[in-house]
Amino acid sequence: MTTTTTQPDVNLDRYCTELAEQARSASGKLTTVRGDKRNAALHAIADLLEERADKIVEQNAKDIARADEFGLTDAMIDRLRLDAARIGKMAASVRQIAMQTDPVGQVIEGYVRPNGLKIEKVRVPLGVVLFIYESRPNVTSDAAALCIKSGNALILRGGKEALHSNTAIATAIRDALTDQGLDANTVQLVSTTDREAVGRLLKLDTLIDVVIPRGGESLIRAVVEQSHIPVIKHYTGNCHVYVDGCAVDLPDGMAADVCVNAKVQRTGVCNATETMLFHESAAGILREVGRRLAAEGVEIRAEPIARRTLDGVVPEELLKEATDADWSTEYLDKIVAIKVVRTLDEAVEHINRYGSRHTDAILTADVHTADEFVTRVDSANVMVNCSTRFSDGGEYGLGAEIGISTDKLHARGPMGAADMTTYKWVVRGYGQVRG
Repeated sequence: MTTTTTQPDVNLDRYCTELAEQARSASGKLTTVRGDKRNAALHAIADLLEERADKIVEQNAKDIARADEFGLTDAMIDRLRLDAARIGKMAASVRQIAMQTDPVGQVIEGYVRPNGLKIEKVRVPLGVVLFIYESRPNVTSDAAALCIKSGNALILRGGKEALHSNTAIATAIRDALTDQGLDANTVQLVSTTDREAVGRLLKLDTLIDVVIPRGGESLIRAVVEQSHIPVIKHYTGNCHVYVDGCAVDLPDGMAADVCVNAKVQRTGVCNATETMLFHESAAGILREVGRRLAAEGVEIRAEPIARRTLDGVVPEELLKEATDADWSTEYLDKIVAIKVVRTLDEAVEHINRYGSRHTDAILTADVHTADEFVTRVDSANVMVNCSTRFSDGGEYGLGAEIGISTDKLHARGPMGAADMTTYKWVVRGYGQVRG
């Protein structure tokens, strides 16, 4: 079989099975490693990432040079690019994860039964995690750190567009693990770019415990369709901001500041806002937001009422008519859909119909309206009077996230180390028998 790999003529079945078997073995060893030892390994990883920053940037430059060959958009290239500052943030994130409470062995609940049995529900690692992702090499160290912290072995399958970057980062991680006396196979990077490897790995349900895909919707749907292993999904980030009529009573400029930040602070990420809904009595805020978005070069796709409100405020070349497809589109670009609504009910109905259950926000001075929005909007993250851009593991104090799950099982929202565990029931007795 001819494949595109770093090891030509490799047999994919054997290669993928060996990866999974090595991960399973490393997972078993990791269950006996104390939390302080895992933390020491994380600090060693952070130190080595910083020491090798120049080498990592050098390898990243090779990926950037081929970006056009892979048809990457400007937003994707931005995700791909690494420099000393970004590597410093990667190292800081690893250290922050190390400093968190160890989730492994935590007693979620415990009680004693009338017959004297002591019942405990205890956090344990998931086991072996297969992580499939695109474009973002910084996620390599995030995912590795979260899995090490939570006692899991990790198989990384990045995109071909980031192969040089991911290889340099994964090598540093594995070297640090070896230096700390841990099994380097706790973290493994799939070296082949052959797409068939993913399909082979997704069938190894006796060796791999969970799959987490992070990338475009097409990638995630393909993983879900092929996998024999449970999948934790991170679908599209079609995020909304709803500007309630009572937003006019917020401090001057606050609503516009949040709307603009949610859209343009970084457009190519999953928690950037793609649709804004304005109550009909918030027309003044809509005009201010439209003016400021236009100044940032954002194209506005508006329904008729919103478009009439923005006529003369937004340049004609940036003001387009919205189609039904716009309401369900994740642009990841300087484009936003805008609609005027008459009621909170209409806003909630729109979000629950077109949204991706990722992150949605309300701007209002009315506490009761905010509470109703929080209760009725069916999303993993619901924000009140703040930007959707805060929907992030680092911003939540998790250090990082391996993904933002839009599922309801097993985890929801930004997944930190604790979300990379499951639990077991531990029952202690002193000879009780059941009659």
